[in-house]
Amino acid sequence: MPEAIPSRPGRWSRAWSATKTWVDPLVVMIVAVFLLGLFAPASGGFATGLDHVTTAAVVLLFFLYGARMATSEVWDGLKNWRLQGGMLASTYLLFPVLGLAVQVLPDSVLPADLKTGLLYLSLLPSTIQSSVVFTSIARGNVAGAITGATVSNVLGIVLTPLLVGVLMSRAGGPVGGSAGATLLQLLPFVVGQLLQPKIGAWVRAHKPVTLITDRGTILLVAYGSVSEAESSGVWDDLTVGVLVALVVVCAVLLAAMLVISRGAAGAR
Repeated sequence: MPEAIPSRPGRWSRAWSATKTWVDPLVVMIVAVFLLGLFAPASGGFATGLDHVTTAAVVLLFFLYGARMATSEVWDGLKNWRLQGGMLASTYLLFPVLGLAVQVLPDSVLPADLKTGLLYLSLLPSTIQSSVVFTSIARGNVAGAITGATVSNVLGIVLTPLLVGVLMSRAGGPVGGSAGATLLQLLPFVVGQLLQPKIGAWVRAHKPVTLITDRGTILLVAYGSVSEAESSGVWDDLTVGVLVALVVVCAVLLAAMLVISRGAAGAR
């Protein structure tokens, strides 16, 4: 019998494969959640319930990562002074400089209030959960992300108000919570570390559990934030043109951070 000739994938199959290569499904889901928050924001009892579910998801996320990682990995991440120093420099030196660079844009491109908001945002450390989730998605050093984000948040209690006072020309009190609140977020991680010898192998063998939890947490946080902004009327005075300009500026800032940090990592 003649040898069967394997069929070539169809046009739509090839297009779908190419799309998955260039477009991360998580990015598509975040955009979808953003639109959902705009057109169907959570309110009332549903919003309260969403807050509780999001908090539970964050707790579960830290617990799972604590249970999955060996304690030696955590210490190695904390002792990696190049990584920790690079993260602190990016957070409290490079990002503020980029935030200041945005201020030179004319008001016709980006209103003054939004430029001030971006400057303020550039002075804040990343949340611990987002640092962990996106590092995990990129298959990076999760232990380094957890320890680095914790150090950044604790130092930010002092550094952020100081930078706000200097760069924004007004005194600022402590923002972003307290050291106790930041460290309290890590309590589930510590519990997971304590139980790691008993359940670590199971958690590592069932990667979809962690995968669903970290992506679900990001989507819950995004939907809750957009819903809160929509309910409070934040978007009322934002035109389509200004929104597009804001997205472009944010994309440029992100690209600049990625290029500079990647170059710095390769030069060490």
